[in-house]
Amino acid sequence: MSILIVDDSLIIREFIQEFLTEGGFADLIMTDSVSAAFEVLGIDSNKPMSSPIELILMDIIMPKIDGLTALKRIMADPRTSEIPVIMITGKIDDESLQSAFDIGASDYVKKPFSQIELVSRVKSVLRLKNEINQNIKLMWELEQANSQLVLLSQRDGLTGLANRRYFDEFIEREWRICKRNKQPLSLILMDIDFFKRYNDTYGHIGGDQCLKKVASVIKQMEKRGGDLAARYGGEEFVVVLANTPSYQAERLAEFYRMKVESMGISHKSSDASDVVTISLGVATVIPTDEYNYKNLIESADTALYQSKEHGRNRVTTALENLC
Repeated sequence: MSILIVDDSLIIREFIQEFLTEGGFADLIMTDSVSAAFEVLGIDSNKPMSSPIELILMDIIMPKIDGLTALKRIMADPRTSEIPVIMITGKIDDESLQSAFDIGASDYVKKPFSQIELVSRVKSVLRLKNEINQNIKLMWELEQANSQLVLLSQRDGLTGLANRRYFDEFIEREWRICKRNKQPLSLILMDIDFFKRYNDTYGHIGGDQCLKKVASVIKQMEKRGGDLAARYGGEEFVVVLANTPSYQAERLAEFYRMKVESMGISHKSSDASDVVTISLGVATVIPTDEYNYKNLIESADTALYQSKEHGRNRVTTALENLC
């Protein structure tokens, strides 16, 4: 990272270069005008910054474009606004200094300056910048960790689908949205047929693998913001479909049924098939004050029970669907 020095005086630039070099700063870029500095920074052009700049030392009084005007442009450009700027001034002008700090200057050095003063102020500003950057990094890492914790709290650890708690929050929210917009809300409740027998035959490890494979099929169709696939409990899964009429929900449920069956997962203990199958119940309603989302779940559960009663491996739609 480089330090950019902007001063129209050759003598001042040479002093700064000598002092900073002796102070341990080797990568220095010297410019004699604001225009030249803008070229290095990529301001007023579509070109990228010619060199990463860590700090700018800039004279306040310069011909054509003065330091305060330059500072405004630097602070206004997203690419350079985070670069600390130390202003160099020939006299203590309270009004100019206040303006510089108001615009965004980090510090100032008064001419004539000693090597100790210049190097100390440069090191102090860079140290503060590094501390700020570290704090920003730590805050970002904390936000990422918190986001991960929130995500983990919403997910079922085995299948990766939403868990029951998040499903309850989600369907209540979507119910209110569909009620306000007078849109249909559909629910698909599904159950792996004879799953207890599957566990008894293939063991719990085999049962967990079966649950993961079925969940992967369900997850494929979770594509819209108002859709949610969740593990409802044990071998039961549920899909919420916002703004989805009954016929579309039925079609999706049949897709799930065929897709799971086509995986060909052996299930020799099933009375429905020699492979793993699912039974499904579909319910749809346009939410009103007469219903709540629990009524929708009950309707889908009743339809699922009917699928099981009529031989399993089938889709049943609730009779009381209103759309």
